[in-house]
Amino acid sequence: MLGIFNKGLVDPPKELNSPASYPSGSGNKSKHPEEIVRMFQQQYSQNTPLSIGFGNSAFLAYSSSNGPQLHQKRIFCGMDNMYCIFLGNLNNLNTLIKQYGLGKATNEAMFVIEAYRTLRDRGPYPADQVVKDLEGCFGFVIYDGNAGTVFAALGADQRVQLFWGIAADESVVISDNVDVIKASCAKSFAPFPSGCMFHSEEGLMSFEHPKNKLKAMPRIDSEGIMCGANFKVDVSSKKASMPRVGSEANWTFSGSQA
Repeated sequence: MLGIFNKGLVDPPKELNSPASYPSGSGNKSKHPEEIVRMFQQQYSQNTPLSIGFGNSAFLAYSSSNGPQLHQKRIFCGMDNMYCIFLGNLNNLNTLIKQYGLGKATNEAMFVIEAYRTLRDRGPYPADQVVKDLEGCFGFVIYDGNAGTVFAALGADQRVQLFWGIAADESVVISDNVDVIKASCAKSFAPFPSGCMFHSEEGLMSFEHPKNKLKAMPRIDSEGIMCGANFKVDVSSKKASMPRVGSEANWTFSGSQA
């Protein structure tokens, strides 16, 4: 899967960006979104990927097979101008469907969109608790065309992997294929942190430890060059114990109602 989001839409952690991605010589350089899209489509040409663009704001692409994590289920879903790519499976999906009053045919991607809609429109619910209620191995990316926002999360068990990085025009690239990310973002990439979620208006936080801040740990490759950063929970650094609604420690989402 592939998601590309314009720098005006998403403000990623600054530690993801490495100066080594913009070499003055002929070395490996980060790519522009249109180059990344062509590369992804060529790589998955035997199983024509489903793709959808949203002007200059966002691009999503999905292939149901031939991915790097073949053992994981992949689902793409679009509802009411909200789009989700979901990887993995939810062990408690039936329970969640009943809890949210949804139909029996609801799959994981449909459920995640509905859970996101609840956070956006009918809060206040703490987003970290909603995501923490998901049992299983999962990673997902949502693009909300109504609110112009992005929401991504990755389960804590590390059985599903996502990677993110910075393209040549400073767009954010998210994929489950590390080779796509490396070719797209050069040195400006890292694994998406497990047990964490990212919202384009609220930033990155741990849903496993929402009261703790995240610490950026620089990644150094075999050539001794800094390439992005890993983000770890800082056990010694606590957020405010009584956060106001909408603060980083207890997200609620705003946006246009569908």
